[in-house]
Amino acid sequence: MTIVVVAPNWLGDAVMALPALADLRRHFADARLVVAARRSVSALFPLVPGVDGVVSLPGKGGVAALGTWREDVAALRDAAGDVAILLPNSLASAVVALRAGIAERWGLATDGRSRLLTRAVPRPRGHRHQAAYYQALTTALGVPAGPQLARVVPPVPRDGLIPDGRYVVLAPGAAYGSAKQWPVSQWAILAALLADEGWQIVLVGSAGDRATCAAVRRLVPHSQQARVMDLTGETSLADLTAVLASADGVVSNDSGAMHLAAATGARVVAVFGATDETRTAPVRASLDHPEAMVLTAEAWCRPCLLRECPIDHRCMTGITAMRVAEAVRTVATRREGGRRIGA
Repeated sequence: MTIVVVAPNWLGDAVMALPALADLRRHFADARLVVAARRSVSALFPLVPGVDGVVSLPGKGGVAALGTWREDVAALRDAAGDVAILLPNSLASAVVALRAGIAERWGLATDGRSRLLTRAVPRPRGHRHQAAYYQALTTALGVPAGPQLARVVPPVPRDGLIPDGRYVVLAPGAAYGSAKQWPVSQWAILAALLADEGWQIVLVGSAGDRATCAAVRRLVPHSQQARVMDLTGETSLADLTAVLASADGVVSNDSGAMHLAAATGARVVAVFGATDETRTAPVRASLDHPEAMVLTAEAWCRPCLLRECPIDHRCMTGITAMRVAEAVRTVATRREGGRRIGA
């Protein structure tokens, strides 16, 4: 039997779906487990233990799927799946699985697609982490839920990819909107503080984050800019995984990089503002890895879940660079078994 799991479209969501994927792997031990995912996230799944194959879906997500679904149908048909488990809530994912000729289509009864599913599970109610949301689907399908862990095995970094010595990764971007982003000025102060203590700084992000990361580096004092490496838009997902995994610490907004870093076992400091850490805090790689250190500021309006802040962004401006730097020292000390790095 071949089970095709249709993955979420965003990197962070894809990582948070890994506990459910691990549950499926344990339960269907003799099945062939294939993940179908958008091109933007498909490179994640060859790094996930227990995945037997990956189908890269060439179409687009969201409303744009209306014009590209035939491309996805062709790709999914080639997977020759017996069962499709749809982690996205979209109608389009059910249409594609049906048109691809997959006889069994299991998913949540959302977006008006119940009649296209052979097993339609009621949408789970109540407040829960996104990883638990995906596990609620698989549990309803008769798959016992295991621990909420997300493990990604990083590749060996290619020559010249990462700096010599100790380094901290900073991920200032966030695709969802500026309300999730800690201010550029604070990122620059943080980079300067850490550079003063002897760390190399590595900026990462997608091509869309280039302007943000360039602004961070420009604001770092000229005397310290040589210690700041900007890899924004220059890494494949596999390369990014290697960079994150080898770092002494990773600081990130609530973003795909944050989730990916935690899944590699990196020591993560996560800065949360508009979004809800009880729903999207990073999931650690194993029980042997510490949980991420989540930093928030008191604000009556958070979590608002808005893309742009309509007032003064107090949920983010209330988090200081000094506080984040101390958090980095704490997680890096933890990594080195009690010896403070850079001290």
